[in-house]
Amino acid sequence: MSQSLSWIFFFKLCYAPMENTHLTQIRFSNLELSESILHGLKDAGFELCTPIQRRALPITLRGKDMAGQAQTGTGKTATFLLATFQHLINDTSESIKNPRAIILAPTRELAIQIHKDALQLGKHLNIKMALIYGGTDYEKQLNSLKANVDIIIGTPGRIIDFYRQNAFTLDNIKVTVMDEADRMFDLGFIKDIRFLLRRMPPPDQRLNMLFSATLSYKVTELAYEHMNNPVLIRIESEQVTSAAIQQSAFCPSNEQKIPLLLGILHRDQPQRSIVFVNTKRVAERLNDYLNANGYKTAALSGDVAQDKRQRLLADFQENRITLLIATDVAARGLHIADVSHVFNYDLPQDVEDYVHRIGRTARFGANGVAVSFVCEEYAYSMPDIEQYIDQKIPIQSITADLLAAVIEPEKRPETEKPSFSANRPRSNGPRPKPKAPTSTP
Repeated sequence: MSQSLSWIFFFKLCYAPMENTHLTQIRFSNLELSESILHGLKDAGFELCTPIQRRALPITLRGKDMAGQAQTGTGKTATFLLATFQHLINDTSESIKNPRAIILAPTRELAIQIHKDALQLGKHLNIKMALIYGGTDYEKQLNSLKANVDIIIGTPGRIIDFYRQNAFTLDNIKVTVMDEADRMFDLGFIKDIRFLLRRMPPPDQRLNMLFSATLSYKVTELAYEHMNNPVLIRIESEQVTSAAIQQSAFCPSNEQKIPLLLGILHRDQPQRSIVFVNTKRVAERLNDYLNANGYKTAALSGDVAQDKRQRLLADFQENRITLLIATDVAARGLHIADVSHVFNYDLPQDVEDYVHRIGRTARFGANGVAVSFVCEEYAYSMPDIEQYIDQKIPIQSITADLLAAVIEPEKRPETEKPSFSANRPRSNGPRPKPKAPTSTP
């Protein structure tokens, strides 16, 4: 059978709609997993497989490559971690040289979450792992690579940086994982991915796994080029968005958005929710208003330092913060349990971002609520969103009781000098004389 025909055969074999339930009746104990891995699963409370685990693990545990499509929150991280652990346990090379596995993620948040899950599921294994990502802890991460680690988990840029410094070698890689491959393309990492893959042993000498929210042509081309005849698995529902998410929308004026948000928060009393906005400026303004009106909040945007970002997310997960205000930096790669509500305070300008945003709720079989504001500024996005998800989002009426009274926050201190324009009156007062320039040695 030719490679192209083989690819089509596997596509037809493994294409299947997602089961209606979150869990299947297949137990992890019935799979070819070692006792030490099963011990970690038991400690984590995992007994039954999700649909993606049921279909993928029997393939990957026998050393067959796999490219999988599954909605977020369906257990794909555990899928590739379990297969990676078992493959390394089965490795009987006469002289084992590390690192032997590399797991690539598009964002540092996702890399951190994968590492956290790996530590939990692999706590009974004699496997060392290093977490590598940009933005912080350069020397600490470099030293961790020198500790003869088995698995590297991280983002492509920082991993390549250390590779070029000869901090580790790719000559002995036995397992490769590419998570959220579609996002790798979106963020421009695909050249970095190919750089790393071409310096590893040939595809038929390692186990390769790829996961993506969409198995587009460019993603499947990547899989076909750098994997060994992978089995293609699609686990998806008939709808792009989960049926467990109750979606609705309101059409407020710009002046009504904050009173409406406060009114819905007062009505629904969500225990943990995320409010998505499109810009850092709006995130800061909304954070001020919500704090002034009695909510414990934090604003998360792209330029928040990594150590502060991790601290904010920890506070959110541990309920010291009940509302997270975020730009799309938080739309992917965050696995936060028990988020009951997602608010699109600003409608996203990219239709796929809508799916990823509301996918922060209704995770792991739970139900969730997604509320969108179709405001004057971003209303044009709604038709495209509805066309993409192939369903109409119900529009709710804005009643008087939903528009809460708003306590105005204190004004932020001015951090920048105002810029003058031709239409803005200048001050008639005296201007300070400019300081003479100082010379530097």
